[in-house]
Amino acid sequence: MNIMNIGYLGPNATFTAQAVANIFPGKESKPYRTIPACIDAVENGEVDVAVVPIENTIEGTVNLTIDYLIHEKQLKIVGEVIIPIKQHLMVHPDNTNAWENVEGIYSHPHAIAQCHKFLYNNFSRIQPIETTSTGAAAKFVSEHPEQNLAAIANAIAAKEYGLTIVKEDIHDFDNNHTRFVVLHKDMVDLDIENNTGNKTTLMVTLPSDQAGTLHQVLSVFAWRKLNLSKIESRPMKTGLGNYFFLIDIEQKMDEILIPSAIAELEALGSGVTVLGSYPYFRI
Repeated sequence: MNIMNIGYLGPNATFTAQAVANIFPGKESKPYRTIPACIDAVENGEVDVAVVPIENTIEGTVNLTIDYLIHEKQLKIVGEVIIPIKQHLMVHPDNTNAWENVEGIYSHPHAIAQCHKFLYNNFSRIQPIETTSTGAAAKFVSEHPEQNLAAIANAIAAKEYGLTIVKEDIHDFDNNHTRFVVLHKDMVDLDIENNTGNKTTLMVTLPSDQAGTLHQVLSVFAWRKLNLSKIESRPMKTGLGNYFFLIDIEQKMDEILIPSAIAELEALGSGVTVLGSYPYFRI
């Protein structure tokens, strides 16, 4: 499928915008304020696909993406891009000499958590203020030069909003990456070449509580030698102790192995939903 327009978590110069530029260079893109707004835009036909974050090396799963995708809008994952994340502290140029005495630090909650050690060691007196994205934080700081504020964001955001980076690479761990998924109404093939690999993602619900059920589920993949790159539980939101499992298989949907695994899971009493079978790209 040839993608014409893309919705992403904005504003301009977010990490999501960076992911879009890597996977869809030259395509028309539109920023949205929140992850649910991006997903709704696909559902409503405003854009062909949405690109939203789903997991970070340090902070793990972006729960809002998973929960909205599962419980609210059942879109399909048709692609994935993984990019390195470098967080920087930036201020308005008027406040460069006073950055160590900033009165407020703004960023997305995941970015704040990724920089916990730096913030604790240098700004323990300040409670960081959460924004909808790192780009939104940079934009806010740029619009309030009269206040001595700082944002945690990427170098693109500093350039976009005319801010000065006063401390580079403030994230706690060097190997910091984020996975972004491409969402579409249907399971379609993206017209993109040179992917790093392929995945199939399943949502699995277990039958009524009985000993060994999860072991049986995993055995379905093990004896078929289907490599799982991730398995994660999330609450069903129907009561304590009720969970579904997200399972990533390092293989594109085929005609035999994965369909037969799904059939066996269903024979065991599990519910199975294919969330997508798609290429992924590592930048």
